Amino acid sequence: MALPLFEALTGRPSRRTVATVTPRRTFDDVILPAATRRALDQALVHVTSHDLIFHRWGLGDRHPTGLALAFNFAGPPGTGKTICAEAIAHAIGQRLLVVRYSEVESMWMGQTSKNVAALFRLAGEERAVLLFDEADAIASRRSASLDHSVLRESNAVVNVLLQELESFNGVVIFATNLAANFDPAFERRIRTHVLFEMPGVDEREQIWRVQIHPRLTPLASDVDFRALAEAFEGSGGDIRNAVLKAAMAAAAEPGSDAGKAIHQHHFEQAMREVLVAKQVMGQSLFRSRPVETDMPTDQIAPVVLSLQRGVVMAAAAALVALVVAVIALILVLS
Repeated sequence: MALPLFEALTGRPSRRTVATVTPRRTFDDVILPAATRRALDQALVHVTSHDLIFHRWGLGDRHPTGLALAFNFAGPPGTGKTICAEAIAHAIGQRLLVVRYSEVESMWMGQTSKNVAALFRLAGEERAVLLFDEADAIASRRSASLDHSVLRESNAVVNVLLQELESFNGVVIFATNLAANFDPAFERRIRTHVLFEMPGVDEREQIWRVQIHPRLTPLASDVDFRALAEAFEGSGGDIRNAVLKAAMAAAAEPGSDAGKAIHQHHFEQAMREVLVAKQVMGQSLFRSRPVETDMPTDQIAPVVLSLQRGVVMAAAAALVALVVAVIALILVLS
């Protein structure tokens, strides 16, 4: 959670609220489907032509508001949204300020809106690209179905965000897995929407290859990246995690380090584990019927059962604590 006292006294977001990144990765460091890459190239043209259009061509005098270059990066986790935000900052020679709403949100009424405004001021002062991760949480649809105080606070945050976008003269990127939750008024402020699709077979093969050091990583002769790409449908983040898991498994094999190598079965088992973990995290503990999946259910069920037992035990403990508290209160009042 953000630090409300520090921010109230200084008017600036705390270091826990925003992370400053000096961009090192470029578009050459990410492998994307062709449609996603074309949309990103278009977004980059908006950035590089901004001075020409709004200043040298004078349109900034006719359109003094809405100058912010706001982009929506939407897609599943691990598809390259954060890397591409860093690549845009690198392309225009600016730093990247990464914001996560869980750190911006405050328990104090009105403080979250102030945090949002302070972030835009900081980005303007530092001439930095502002990246809102988990953006659907901060720009969610305004609603009348919530508790009055919660509703007022939520709507105030969206209103402040819209006001800041009207006056901010810089680049703002919103990354989300749930773009459908965006407020319609917020959507109209977006200059370009970029859909980050899951990689196809050709992209997955390239991603497997670039995860390996060309000289230092010991690969066995049976490694076939094309076969891995065809066998497992995953994101770039999934492949990255699988490569690290496979390397750890190979390093744990008995024998001298000099004779160790990563085999095809290491990669295959690692990818299975990564995809099973995603399926487990996607399970609903209270769903009446299981989620359809191609993964082996015998690997998923024990983990889900363990989580269900944990939820039941936690609920029971909370109930016991509530009963004890009520009894204590009755004794005090009597």
